[in-house]
Amino acid sequence: MTTEKQTSVFEYAPAPESRSIVDIAPSYGLFIDGEFVEAADGKVFKTVSPSTEEVLSEIAQAGAEDVDRAVKAARKAFGKWSALPGAERAKYLFRIARIIQERSRELAVLETLDNGKPIKETRDADLPLVAAHFFYYAGWADKLGHAGFGADPKPLGVAGQVIPWNFPLLMLAWKIAPALATGNTVVLKPAETTPLSALFFADVCRQAGLPRGVVNILPGYGDTGAALVAHPDVNKVAFTGSTAVGKEIAKTVAGTRKKLTLELGGKGANIVFDDAPIDQAVEGIVNGIFFNQGQVCCAGSRLLVQESIEEELLDSLKRRLSTLRLGDPLDKNTDIGAINSEEQLARITTLVERGEAEGAERWSPACELPAAGYWFAPTLFTNVSQAHTVARDEIFGPVLSVLTFRTPDEAVAKANNTPYGLSAGVWTEKGSRILAVANRLRAGVVWSNTFNKFDPASPFGGYKESGFGREGGRHGLEAYLDVR
Repeated sequence: MTTEKQTSVFEYAPAPESRSIVDIAPSYGLFIDGEFVEAADGKVFKTVSPSTEEVLSEIAQAGAEDVDRAVKAARKAFGKWSALPGAERAKYLFRIARIIQERSRELAVLETLDNGKPIKETRDADLPLVAAHFFYYAGWADKLGHAGFGADPKPLGVAGQVIPWNFPLLMLAWKIAPALATGNTVVLKPAETTPLSALFFADVCRQAGLPRGVVNILPGYGDTGAALVAHPDVNKVAFTGSTAVGKEIAKTVAGTRKKLTLELGGKGANIVFDDAPIDQAVEGIVNGIFFNQGQVCCAGSRLLVQESIEEELLDSLKRRLSTLRLGDPLDKNTDIGAINSEEQLARITTLVERGEAEGAERWSPACELPAAGYWFAPTLFTNVSQAHTVARDEIFGPVLSVLTFRTPDEAVAKANNTPYGLSAGVWTEKGSRILAVANRLRAGVVWSNTFNKFDPASPFGGYKESGFGREGGRHGLEAYLDVR
């Protein structure tokens, strides 16, 4: 491994966001039928801040009995909720969206504390998108007959939803907003390392006057999610997370009448042609892999650069990485926050060490890691072949593997040489080349001269081992409607 001395044009004084904006209680219960309640068996677990390893709160851990209670509450609420005119359901979604906007600073600080990502990401990316998804689907609630799924599409019933830890509140919005707009009720299980924003969202639901039982929140571990997926009175399962867990869910649901959508892992290719604007491409590459510490399913974790500009682009990329600031996620100047958990840090470390052992060349800028918390320096791998582990496995960390190509055909072949198919990026000044390459890429979303841009009106999802079904946009309604 080689490092270079960090150079920065500016020195930044600390600019921490205040923690006083958010009041975290010492303990939280499960949110079932409009009330916070203890777990039936009394089990609890602790949630910690990844940047300091500080215990933030003690959380009730849902078991099978709690899952059954929550599903029954959702089923009871379904009759009245689904019978409401769409315009009435929309009013609740609009209220939720406005409350999220009003409490966005509080929720951004909370998400940063519990997840480890920089405050400027939760404040400027996550929270605006969360509110936008509720606004967007509120607008669809009274127009379902015009969405292209029949004149009078019906809701499915109870939706069991399991979300990951990398975008806790945003993934909640992706799941809950379309479910409620279409007249379904929800039982949602947040990730065990990031339960707090979902529990705060429960309070948002109460603040909005949402009827009891329409949304239920069950923190817990994998067994909680498994019980929810397997519950016989759940009509729809939505999961975002690892491919391995997605396969197990698919097996559980097989043979039942449950509708299923899976948004799983990825190993996105970011393709840079020799006519691309280098500085713009470098910014897109950095955003594609180092946003949220690379803990993004659609991260551009494989850089495919045309051979003739490899040296120039890598020189520029290394200079840019040397200016990234790693540290306190609550500091408004921080670019790289903490890895979400000790377990995830161990996985990243293992895969990176395997990459070095296989002969790829590792590089990181000089980077002082804090003594407490879970941290990993931004990392580049060069001299990478398609057979290397770092080019094939989803690392889910701030690690970029660089490969080269000579022709567009070779770029497409290398980009598609993966079991995943979630995202890709194309960088070139030629519109015709963008269209020609994008049409051949087996990826659910292809960005052109940008990366990691999201909009609630745009569908998102993958192919192959990246899952199936779409979330977002008009397409995202279909998964919550009976369209047979």
